[in-house]
Amino acid sequence: MARPVEFDENKVLNSAMEQFWREGYEASSVQKLLDCTGINRGTLYNSFGHKDTFFKSCVDQYNKLLDKHIANSLKNEKLNPWDAISGFFDEIIVNVSNKQRSLGCLLVNSLCESINYDREMRKVVRASLASIRKPLTARLTEAKKKGKLKKGVSAEFAADVLMNTLHGIRVNSRDGKNAKQLRELSKYTINTLKK
Repeated sequence: MARPVEFDENKVLNSAMEQFWREGYEASSVQKLLDCTGINRGTLYNSFGHKDTFFKSCVDQYNKLLDKHIANSLKNEKLNPWDAISGFFDEIIVNVSNKQRSLGCLLVNSLCESINYDREMRKVVRASLASIRKPLTARLTEAKKKGKLKKGVSAEFAADVLMNTLHGIRVNSRDGKNAKQLRELSKYTINTLKK
């Protein structure tokens, strides 16, 4: 009887996540995934399924990183709405490694790639982006109720503006802008929405 293959699932998922994050879904061949994770083809298919299900597992892993940033900022009830929103942008700009910052965002990168034409993959990525937008909208709704959102701007529209800024920041970070420049972009946008 063959012994089950032992490996550190978290380490494998982090390595594969970084591969997808760096080169994208299409460019991340099964062989590249095997090389970066150190597992063999049989282990990949038996433990994670095909490339698309492996990608979904990596998106789940990425979401765990996002959840920590969201918990520290948008879901931190000790912070007022604008401090929470500013804190979220600081979490994703300042409180990440230079390496992570330079990769941009797995979700935004995936949306810009041909993966966007795969309906199932698009749903996975959009659901992850919605997990950012929902707490962002909640804090903006709170700001609106407290009279702290610019007059005539709805919480939904402000969330669209901030998500657009988030996407732009992620692309600019991949293009080499430093944390200070990215932070200035987020602060400027946030200030245009405040009352």
